[in-house]
Amino acid sequence: GGPGPGLGLGGAAEMRADLLRAVAADPEAAEPVAGTGVARATDALRVAYRTWLLGIAGRDLVHPDPAAVLPEVARALADLAAAALEAGLAISRAELPPDAAPCRIAVIGMGKCGGGELNYVSDVDVVYVVEPVGEADEQAALETGTRLAVGLARACSAPTAQGSLWPVDVALRPEGRNGPLARTLRSHLSYYERWAATWEFQALLKARPVAGDLALGEEYLTAIRPLVWRVAERENFVEDVQAMRRRVEEHLPAKQADRQLKLGAGGLRDVEFSVQLLQLVHGRVDSRLRTPNTLAALEALSTYGYVGRDDAADLDRAYRALRVLEHRIQLHRLSRSHVVPSAPADLRRLGRSLGHHGDPAAELEQAWRRRAREVRRLHEKLFYRPLLAAAARLTTDEVRLTPEAARARLAALGYRDPAGAMRHLAALTAGVSRRAAIQRQLLPVMLGWFADGADPDAGLLAFRRVSDELGTTHWYLKMLRDSGGAAGRMARVLSAGRLVAELLERGPEAVALLGDDAGLRPRSREAVVAAVRRAADRHTGDPRGAALAARAVRRHELVRTGIADIVGLTGLDEVGRALSDAAVAALDGVVRAAGGVVAQRYGGRPPTRLLVVAMGRLGGDELGYGSDADVLFVHDPEPGVGEAEAQEAALAVVSELRRLLAGPGPEPPLEVDANLRPEGRNGPLVRSLESYARYYARWSSSWEAQALTRAVPVVGDEDLAGRFVELIDPVRWPRGGPGEAAVREIRRIKARVESERLPRGADPLRHLKLGRGGLSDVEWTVQLLQLRHGYEVPELRTPSTLGALAAAGEAGLVAPSDARVLAEAWRLATRLRNATVLWRGRASDGLPTKARDLDGVGRIVGYPPGSAAAVEEDYQRTTRRARAVVERLFYG
Repeated sequence: GGPGPGLGLGGAAEMRADLLRAVAADPEAAEPVAGTGVARATDALRVAYRTWLLGIAGRDLVHPDPAAVLPEVARALADLAAAALEAGLAISRAELPPDAAPCRIAVIGMGKCGGGELNYVSDVDVVYVVEPVGEADEQAALETGTRLAVGLARACSAPTAQGSLWPVDVALRPEGRNGPLARTLRSHLSYYERWAATWEFQALLKARPVAGDLALGEEYLTAIRPLVWRVAERENFVEDVQAMRRRVEEHLPAKQADRQLKLGAGGLRDVEFSVQLLQLVHGRVDSRLRTPNTLAALEALSTYGYVGRDDAADLDRAYRALRVLEHRIQLHRLSRSHVVPSAPADLRRLGRSLGHHGDPAAELEQAWRRRAREVRRLHEKLFYRPLLAAAARLTTDEVRLTPEAARARLAALGYRDPAGAMRHLAALTAGVSRRAAIQRQLLPVMLGWFADGADPDAGLLAFRRVSDELGTTHWYLKMLRDSGGAAGRMARVLSAGRLVAELLERGPEAVALLGDDAGLRPRSREAVVAAVRRAADRHTGDPRGAALAARAVRRHELVRTGIADIVGLTGLDEVGRALSDAAVAALDGVVRAAGGVVAQRYGGRPPTRLLVVAMGRLGGDELGYGSDADVLFVHDPEPGVGEAEAQEAALAVVSELRRLLAGPGPEPPLEVDANLRPEGRNGPLVRSLESYARYYARWSSSWEAQALTRAVPVVGDEDLAGRFVELIDPVRWPRGGPGEAAVREIRRIKARVESERLPRGADPLRHLKLGRGGLSDVEWTVQLLQLRHGYEVPELRTPSTLGALAAAGEAGLVAPSDARVLAEAWRLATRLRNATVLWRGRASDGLPTKARDLDGVGRIVGYPPGSAAAVEEDYQRTTRRARAVVERLFYG
């Protein structure tokens, strides 16, 4: 041991020999003399110690890079303390009475002395272990050991004409200040096995034999270490360590808290607690992390994948800088202080000693604050990882992920195919790469998180597929390991259903959203439209490429919305808006791309202006995961362009739009449904504004007026949009409302929809859209109210189903109780419909019939596991009540 060539000092053995010679009356003597020789030996110890201390400090102060040699300095100080303890023990032995029982005594260095990272001025923490020699009486041996411990402390701590070295602190011994000063090895073990608190095992991380019988010290470590590396399995272990760090901060004197270099926020303890917690959680299965030295432990945590390389490097630099500053503060008057001074003169002196020459005080303050902020950021990132608490709750075998333990755990957790899961685990964790090492950290915990979902097997499979795609990227596994909740969210999302998992497999880069709460919030329509345009514009002249780019952005938004929905960061209204915004953005991008290609056929100038009008749930910002985009297409010829030419150009753009958005490809399609246009499927796909005007004036039917209640222009010429709205407002908000014949026609069509459009074999009590009390029932009832009263009540003129229902309630058109029943049914049916698509990965309007599927759907909407029956019961009850209201309000 001892410092290397960076300082050019002697090693630990040389220090020990020199201090032992100093305490001898005769340079060749093995022991100091008794009586007056003890006092002289004590003074000689202080002189020899101070000589070595000044030698270390002198070389430290003139070194061009004090941070680089910090570990050597700290180790030299720890070795010097160990040598002093050995010399003090020699002095203490000289004071023993002749009849003292023989004993073996080991001095165990704790804290910074044990870690080989001591300060210039510090207490030296120790624990004493005593054993009788041969057949000697144990109690008599303990009495001798206690005498030796007291004499050692006196030799090091008692004030004399030559001063003192430092206090010998024994507060870390079993039972603290109330416990016996020395114990046998068996007594130590008995205490730690039965009574020791979590913090005591954390302290034992630093234990190292430093003086006395070193063989006994090694026996002590051999006996204690297994207990240290099992402490992480204690209930609430991580939470206890975290709470202890918070208590340290809370008990800081208010006047010091902001300038505390050791205990305050962003101080040395932040680094040390973070490193020690990671060691205790992961070191039980990885012996490479078992070192008492903070910087060595940090290097091992980085090397073997437990801490990111960049984070470890930043933490190393910051810790070294803070320790160097601590040393400079203490060296001024050899005072034990961890507080950064505030006096300008002191700050200038410190700043100059650390190489700041412009404005030393200001530069020092700025550098210290910057380091403290960096330490605090990394401390909060590492110390409060959800992964740590979850990993600590596993047994050692479960953390090791041995095949036997893994099989048993997979079966116990409810994986339906443990053998298949084992194959995935083997593929993910095989080898010695950093990637495999991080997967071995993640998977023991994530297996349990997958099992909390409805389909853990599918979750693990999807995780393997995504990891195969992204495992070699620099950010993916680092994000899962280090992010506050990314790994847990990923497990939850992948085991919740197929849709998001399949979308992530198509575009794994979207996994980055899992680590960013702000990134999971829905973006505005303007932002999504701008993103699509930027992506599509990179494919000028290539409409297919532009369309795929637009679809890729929409897929990214689907993933964003699906993740936020599953983990509970968004509500139903936000989901509908986000999905609608993504669809509108895709329509906008592809209209521009298709329109540009068609315009080239006409010399670069399109012969007509085009408008896309959102209808149905798209118009109401209520789109679901499996919804088509219901639209109308309107065009208006440019001046001088004939109707036929304009119609041909508009039809070419619209046809290309539908083909590009719905065609096969690597990105999810968007079906564009124009069946709500005049004359339905039999009418032209796109009409001019004038054609719409003629049609609505002469042939418009009641169902078309009803459909227009949700018409909202979303893409295209703004002037044309305004004129189209002026055209349709009298149709959808007629003065006096629709006539009785029109109302009867609407009711007749609704009855036909119920009897004819329900899929063959579908149960009307379980169909979320067309079933009794489902979405269609509520929407038709609300739309009839809008048609009848929209002219007189402007608040009803909204494409939002719930918005119009609320307005009807405010206007007294619907009883508050009826409005609540309809709103509850619509919300529940919409949530279940969305959840069914998330679970199955495809569009579906039927409430699942299999209990497992219904349970999966229920979990997505917030039901606890095993709630399939409760989901069905709630839906049936809610829709039954809604149907009764519909019978009264719609059918009269």
